[in-house]
Amino acid sequence: MKLIVALIQPHKLEDVKKALFAAEVHKMTVSSVLGCGQQKGYTENYRGVISEINLLKKIRLEIAVNDNFVDPTVKAIIEGAKTGNIGDGKIFITNLTECIRIRTGETGHEAIG
Repeated sequence: MKLIVALIQPHKLEDVKKALFAAEVHKMTVSSVLGCGQQKGYTENYRGVISEINLLKKIRLEIAVNDNFVDPTVKAIIEGAKTGNIGDGKIFITNLTECIRIRTGETGHEAIG
């Protein structure tokens, strides 16, 4: 079991969801987050005051998958999120030691579905 965390551009969320659904990945958690990477932000002039905006809006997707769904999930995220420009995002894959479905008490692979 793996936990896939992807940070993507907000305007690419619908494209990523469509690609994930096409890959038969329907379960995910989506959060709105702030962050910066290689983009480093930008400067903005508001009422004569220059402000440096270095935390940009991003979308964080968290998807727990069984091992056989890792590659299709990653490929779908890349297909939906890639523009070829700086700031497309990152994907992190970590081992998931346990998963428990609260409703039924199922554990492991069965709990992920």
